[in-house]
Amino acid sequence: MTKQPKSIEDLKSWRERLMSKPAGETVVRVCSTGCRALGALDVCQAFEDEIEKLKLGKKVRVIRAGCHGLCAGAVAVVIDPAGIFYQKVKPEDAEEIIAKTILGGEIISRLCYAQQKDAPISLKKDIPFYKHQQRLVLRNCGVVDPTSLEDAIINGAYQTAADVLCNKKPDVVIKDCLTSGLRGRGGAGFPVGRKWQFARASKGQPKYIICNADEGDPGAFMDRALLEGDPHLVLEGMIIGAYAIGASKGYIYVRAEYPIAIEHTELALVQTRKAGILGRNILGSGFDFDIEIRKGAGAFVCGEETALIASIEGKRGMPRPRPPFPAASGLFGKPTNINNVETWANIPRVFELGAEKYAEIGTDGSKGTKIFALAGKVQNTGLVEVPMGTKLRKIIFDIGGGIPDGKEFKAAQIGGPSGGCVPAEHLDIELDYDSVQKIGAIMGSGGLIVMDESTCMVEIARFFTDFVQEESCGKCVPCRIGTRRMLEILTALTKGTASQEQVELLCELGEMIRTSSLCGLGQTAPNPVLSTVRYFRDEYDAHVNDQKCPAGECTALTSLHVDEEICRACGKCVKVCPTDAITGGVKKEPAQIDQEKCIVCGNCVTACKFDAVIKK
Repeated sequence: MTKQPKSIEDLKSWRERLMSKPAGETVVRVCSTGCRALGALDVCQAFEDEIEKLKLGKKVRVIRAGCHGLCAGAVAVVIDPAGIFYQKVKPEDAEEIIAKTILGGEIISRLCYAQQKDAPISLKKDIPFYKHQQRLVLRNCGVVDPTSLEDAIINGAYQTAADVLCNKKPDVVIKDCLTSGLRGRGGAGFPVGRKWQFARASKGQPKYIICNADEGDPGAFMDRALLEGDPHLVLEGMIIGAYAIGASKGYIYVRAEYPIAIEHTELALVQTRKAGILGRNILGSGFDFDIEIRKGAGAFVCGEETALIASIEGKRGMPRPRPPFPAASGLFGKPTNINNVETWANIPRVFELGAEKYAEIGTDGSKGTKIFALAGKVQNTGLVEVPMGTKLRKIIFDIGGGIPDGKEFKAAQIGGPSGGCVPAEHLDIELDYDSVQKIGAIMGSGGLIVMDESTCMVEIARFFTDFVQEESCGKCVPCRIGTRRMLEILTALTKGTASQEQVELLCELGEMIRTSSLCGLGQTAPNPVLSTVRYFRDEYDAHVNDQKCPAGECTALTSLHVDEEICRACGKCVKVCPTDAITGGVKKEPAQIDQEKCIVCGNCVTACKFDAVIKK
């Protein structure tokens, strides 16, 4: 950039200059955020070393991009402009990819996506995981270099914000947001435009906006991926929102366990300030606004907006009664608007498409797209973005590739610890805020954990209750004590020591906690328990009446046995047993399990290729 853009025309000219640079080069986009755990940075280095070795610097470049979405394929690499997708790439593959694919035009089949025995698919657009999505918010995730403002500008960053600041009045911006039908993506689904209306109408200065990046749901990583892979999109949404309500200061409250997200966002803030896109008189509009990052310690309760505000103020993160609502009296007692990362990332898309066009996506009551973190017992784990109203079946089977190892779908936990379990009978439910709530779950932030027939629903309820009990701030009795009593009963159930009366008490406690807890997190804490009792009561009854776990997951109620007619005496189960509970298994002698020594770890079940070890 030769000079700081001082108007929307300057920003457009800057983008045109950047886009006029010679194209035609091959770009290797390596997922370098979530895939780091599997060696993505080593893959990047291997590509860069080979490019330097072959003196291809003017023809081939590597972008250390954000998440491509298909986490099951990590380390994921996309080669553009061809759009070739390679998965599970290792550093030693870089030389072959450059020689055969980039220079030779040959597809390396072993690195292509393949579902079971189907033919390998080389193009990203043809892979079912991507083909059935509508990547609106995630459009540039995995495409842009998240550390480069210029790359973001080329891909459209801040063009929409500039147009809003220079051509629309705040009241019109709020009206457009209302017309779009956008609802908050953080859990409750409150209309964003109404929140903005309340904050703008509230008296008091200064006004604040906050980006809630305290993503604490087990299995959820949508907000993290957005900040890691496309931080400028989130900043742009915050600029538009601040302009709409008249805020001069913004905060991004992000948990400290997200170091890459923090690193990329801090860099993006430095770049935008230097470019005049944040700070005083943004793009000559007369609007002043800046953003600061505040790191949280990872308390789940700080996802609740009043607890989050208290934490930013330097206090213990605990919710307070409402009213007053943050829109009237929030941060430092001033009008405050809070939305989560995905919500802010939707804002530029609303105004880029136009409110009416955006409202055409989704259902009558839930507009736009929703990002889900697809995890658990499903082939294609990763980030999925689909229109609101997409059926659960389509996400799990068409996009997710179905359940591994030929097992049956049992349930999906939607909304994390605050959500509920959706059983197979509701596979064709359309996922939107209202439909999900009717069957005892909530959309939440978008965690979607898939479970198969080997999952014990009682243990699932115990796991999530243990989580919320540990994370309870303790301020109100229903949540502090109620969740503890629920956990005690659920633990007894998994050990076979609970009674039917205690199951009934479990339901009573759940309803009491739901109606009397102080904040939304306490009020939704019983959802996993109440939904599993509602749809899987037979499993609860089996734990009580038969003292058996039908799924064979509760170790106190399960025993392992060897079917001697199936056992091939290969000895593999003997080798993996940590307590030496298995004897035989060699010289045609079937294996036998000593029940007193067996701890039901399941190692033998996994090791046996003949399904000779069975659970009873």
